[in-house]
Amino acid sequence: MGVSATELEADAVMDRLRALIRDVPDFPKPGVLFKDFTPLLADPSALALAVELMANPYRGRGVDLVIGAESRGFIFGTAIAQSLSAGFVPIRKPGKLPRSVHGVDYALEYGTDRLEIHSDALGAGQRVLIVDDLLATGGTMRASCELVAKCGAEIAGITVLIELGFLGGRQKLQGYGELHSVMEYHA
Repeated sequence: MGVSATELEADAVMDRLRALIRDVPDFPKPGVLFKDFTPLLADPSALALAVELMANPYRGRGVDLVIGAESRGFIFGTAIAQSLSAGFVPIRKPGKLPRSVHGVDYALEYGTDRLEIHSDALGAGQRVLIVDDLLATGGTMRASCELVAKCGAEIAGITVLIELGFLGGRQKLQGYGELHSVMEYHA
């Protein structure tokens, strides 16, 4: 049994996107291999393709709002919101939102942090898609999921461009809905 033309085309698309992701060793600290996707952002067709690949699994699934965590989640989150005809709600670092907030402290692969969302940003029963550029250990995404839950909204799904599968972040998100990653790295 051979490989179909569709599978070859899909492989070529993924190879093209992967070629635009640079590995930066020892950033932001020694021992971390940072996945720099800024070359992908600079390529209009690659950026459009990445947004579509992140959004497509959620078309027709009743997404009311897209949520993105500061700051790289804003890049893809607003584009995906527009693509899905949904609104966008930012999750910010402490002290950046002017009204009453819900907050969550969390651990990430190289330290600790806190995220906040306006306490009135989401309504009960609203369906939200949570977006970020990368899933590593899952700390940021889990904190985002906890914030959505505090607001009473329903998580329709989670989508990321890159998943570092070897760091186990997916396991921290069990019970928060379907997770879709465009590219997964295993080492």
